[in-house]
Amino acid sequence: MFSRAARSLVMRTGLRTRGTGTHSPGDAAGSQRRMTPYVDCYAQRSYPMPDEPFCTELSEEQRALKEKEKGSWTQLSQAEKVALYRLQFHETFAEMNHRSNEWKTVMGCVFFFIGFTALVIWWQRVYVFPKKVVTLTEERKAQQLQRLLDMKSNPIQGLAAHWDYEKKEWKK
Repeated sequence: MFSRAARSLVMRTGLRTRGTGTHSPGDAAGSQRRMTPYVDCYAQRSYPMPDEPFCTELSEEQRALKEKEKGSWTQLSQAEKVALYRLQFHETFAEMNHRSNEWKTVMGCVFFFIGFTALVIWWQRVYVFPKKVVTLTEERKAQQLQRLLDMKSNPIQGLAAHWDYEKKEWKK
């Protein structure tokens, strides 16, 4: 935690040593542009203390509240303390950890595409693919089996081994 705060201070003030400065790939090594360590400045579970406050442009009421903050905190009401917290942070930890309903959208999209794919496959089977091949009809299968038996193919362990040629039926 201390190292993050120290790094934040170094990044904010621009104090850099010669070899440890950070720069983006397009910049020269000696560039003074600051590169934030995170894309957004909002608090995250993994990085709860952002470098910059949530509200940077304050209204008159918020400026007055910031001045009142410099005094005793016992004089602040609960609503003012919450307002001060909201000036610094976008969400509380409870709000960060609150589950979203995004999974419902994802699952809905998944099931939609599964259903659409099933419709495409059905359409292809009905309209695109040819009808059943002639060799797969029951009559042709019986003819092929009879031809294999007539040729006595694989007489030791195959079909011919289980066929009784005298009785013209399968062996029991």
